[in-house]
Amino acid sequence: MKITADTNVLVRTLVRDDEAQSARAVDLLEHADMVAVSLQSLCELVWVLRGRYGVQRADIATAIRMLLDTGNIVVNRPAAEAGLAMLDAGGDFADGVIAHDGTWLGAQTFMSFDKQAVSLLKKQGQSARLL
Repeated sequence: MKITADTNVLVRTLVRDDEAQSARAVDLLEHADMVAVSLQSLCELVWVLRGRYGVQRADIATAIRMLLDTGNIVVNRPAAEAGLAMLDAGGDFADGVIAHDGTWLGAQTFMSFDKQAVSLLKKQGQSARLL
């Protein structure tokens, strides 16, 4: 079976805070032929893990890398890696994904009111400007 995993399925597999749901989520992910994980789900996953569960950036990055390295997981890897680069640098995963997608869509410069995002993207060699 080829499936798309909603964010809550990913959360259950990682935090295991509901024994029955966690077991079903793990079983589903382990037995699916292919698991599509959207960038939106990864962004939500980071937001939930940081906000609801207080998980540290490094641990979130490790969890996402574990997902990316799972054989049946399919994800836009370059965009996920851009998000991970921002997360590793102390920024927001979503900002890295947004900047990557913008470039992929043909944009030349990331524009934001977010000083940290602009600074981190510039340090990564990307064109970014503060409004």
